[in-house]
Amino acid sequence: MASKAGEAPAARFRWYELHTTDRAAAEAFYGAVVGWRAEHIEPYTTFNTDRGAVAGMVSLGESEGPARWIGYVAADDVDASLTRIKAAGGTVRRAPVDAPGLPRFAGVADPQGAAFGVYKAIAAEGPPMGGSGEAGYVGWHELWASDGVKAFDFYATMFGWTRTTTFDMGPMGVYQLWTDGRDGDAGGMMTRMEGAPGPVWNYYFQVDSVAAAVERIAAAGGTVINGPHQVPSGDWIVQGTDPQGAAFSLMSGGA
Repeated sequence: MASKAGEAPAARFRWYELHTTDRAAAEAFYGAVVGWRAEHIEPYTTFNTDRGAVAGMVSLGESEGPARWIGYVAADDVDASLTRIKAAGGTVRRAPVDAPGLPRFAGVADPQGAAFGVYKAIAAEGPPMGGSGEAGYVGWHELWASDGVKAFDFYATMFGWTRTTTFDMGPMGVYQLWTDGRDGDAGGMMTRMEGAPGPVWNYYFQVDSVAAAVERIAAAGGTVINGPHQVPSGDWIVQGTDPQGAAFSLMSGGA
């Protein structure tokens, strides 16, 4: 899934979408907590930084499961990606969709059931990507898998991601860092502990200060479920749920 010279690299998480039961409430929450500005292209909403849209939001029907975030991996060919995902034991949860003015996209799950998507951007450069620590952008991608080793092998085969550093977390197991070809790590994978939610992808939105964001979460009606605490990279993280129950994570370079 290589990109042509001059284009943004494919096979990276490049788009993030909130499926929610209350778009107006979610817009207010993430505007207050992350600092995104919303724009409406009905029936879609985008979350924007000063450089453009970095995420989107759609309404979730009563029969479509809980509120949740979905990350989309950029693909040169969505249909070819689906063929390879199915051949490797993954599943297609939503057939490819073409809509005027929107990228071609599909919903899938890895062999252990963690949901994500694949899409082909309209513009070659894709959505804007922020730098490390730049507020409003996604700074980390974390998979809680049933089997972390097998999960990584799947994504390495599908997208060419490669292992970097590992951290032994004792009773919590091994945390495997990985890169998608960018300068530095893109995220981590681990075998989830018994009783922990998942298999599921978690996305970390960069903010100015996790400590300040914790106060904003509470004031906006969200719930902190883990943290804040410092991780080996020196960053601070916190994990929570928004008022509609969608899980999200935040990170910042300092407390």
